[in-house]
Amino acid sequence: MNWNFIFKYLPLYERAALLTVKIGLSGIFFALLIGLVCAAVRCYQVPFADQLAAVYIELSRNTPLLIQLFFIYYGLPKVGLSIKPEACGVIGLAFLGGSYMAEAFRSGLESVDKIQWESAASLGLNSAQTLGWVILPQALSTSVPALVANVIFLLKETSVFSAISLMDLMFTAKDLIGLYSKTTESLFLLVVFYLIILLPVSVAGSLLERRLRHAGFGD
Repeated sequence: MNWNFIFKYLPLYERAALLTVKIGLSGIFFALLIGLVCAAVRCYQVPFADQLAAVYIELSRNTPLLIQLFFIYYGLPKVGLSIKPEACGVIGLAFLGGSYMAEAFRSGLESVDKIQWESAASLGLNSAQTLGWVILPQALSTSVPALVANVIFLLKETSVFSAISLMDLMFTAKDLIGLYSKTTESLFLLVVFYLIILLPVSVAGSLLERRLRHAGFGD
């Protein structure tokens, strides 16, 4: 292990990690929004929108992120829509993640007893108020494990961004391996930085899940 090489290129990995986290969190934020909207549409069975959401979910979940990125980055410019690599990464991650988030939210919404919906309606709450004030808080406690798993999954999926020339962690590792043939050192730094990104998310998710379970069941 060449420690001089590791310390020399440590700042390069730090910049790549910041870019990875920036794109990852942006994509996850939009994925949560898309997922919540799709889950609400499917839960309320909105005409036409329900079928459209179902098609989107199946299309998104059954195509790899790499193909989606290629379509956005290389395909859309053919019809006059040129998108920067960072924006492409965010859009691709949001498109992929939205379907997984939608299913996580939907499972949580369906776990809420029907009597909760009926009680809210009897109190004079409209659909939006029922969803936001009564149903969603209960659904989130059930959805947290799936949502955390999806967040970790999407952060790991950022490793394919190097295919569209983004200077993320994977691109940096492959570039250094190609230039200096320092495979062990480059992969060591790659693993360390992904652990630094993912472990806090995993620990925070476990703590949140435990706290919600304790609040709900008292154990």
